[in-house]
Order: sequence, then structure tokens, then C-alpha cells
Amino acid sequence: MNIRKISESDFEQINALIMELAEFENHPEKMVNSVERMKAEKKNFNGWVIETPDNKIVGYATYFFCYFTWIGKSLYMDDLYVKPEFRGMGLGTQLINKVIQYAKEEGCHKLRWQVSAWNNRAMDFYKKLGAEIDGTEQNCDLVF
Repeated sequence: MNIRKISESDFEQINALIMELAEFENHPEKMVNSVERMKAEKKNFNGWVIETPDNKIVGYATYFFCYFTWIGKSLYMDDLYVKPEFRGMGLGTQLINKVIQYAKEEGCHKLRWQVSAWNNRAMDFYKKLGAEIDGTEQNCDLVF
């Protein structure tokens, strides 16, 4: 398996994986992104893919930089997703370690992401990495 930066030629496969993630999260109706939108906003779309030797993308991690007033420059991992049939092979660990390494290289003081309260398997995975899951904050979204 190969991990590499996302490129525009990946957008169609990634968009399909994003829809898989939305379905896994039981909210497919919230996935309104499109390949066209991704292309138009490509300067804001950053991350890595993990692909098979025949160039099939089986997982991805996306991120953006942010600034948290209490700690400073940080990286926010928006998605970490591996297709179900490729889980248990260490691919998610490889992807998140790539994000962690990048955050450190870029001088970030924190990496943040979300996990659904019902996703115990993911929470256990994140705790093994040393992540603290505080459960005190709720999402606040305004969608335009």
C-alpha cells in the first residue's frame, strides 16, 4: 500500500469514499459535496490517500490548519476513513501517523478531530494513540 498526498485526479474516488463515510455515520443526506465543488475549492482540500498497487484508493485522511486561542497553531483532521474490507490491516494507523507527523513538522501544538459518541471502536483506537476524548463540547454548525 502506498500513502501519498491527495491530487485532483483522486477527487472522484475520494468523493465516493466520503459518501461511504456519510452512510457509515448514518447521515448520507448531509453529504452534499461534489467533485466539481472539490475542484473549485482544491486549494482548501488537503490530505493523504492510501492506495493499492493498482491505484485504487482504499482510505484517506484530510486536514486543515486552524488556530486555537488557548494553544496556538493546530491541525484539524476532518476525516480519517478506511474502507471496511481494508480495516484491521494497520492502514488507519498509518494514515493518522502521517497526519501526526505532518502536524509536528509544521510546528503545530495540537491535532484535533471528532469521533461520534457511538463509535466505540474508533474511540478505543484513538485512546491507544494517546488521544484524550473529553466529550464536553458539541458541534455548532451553520451551513450555507
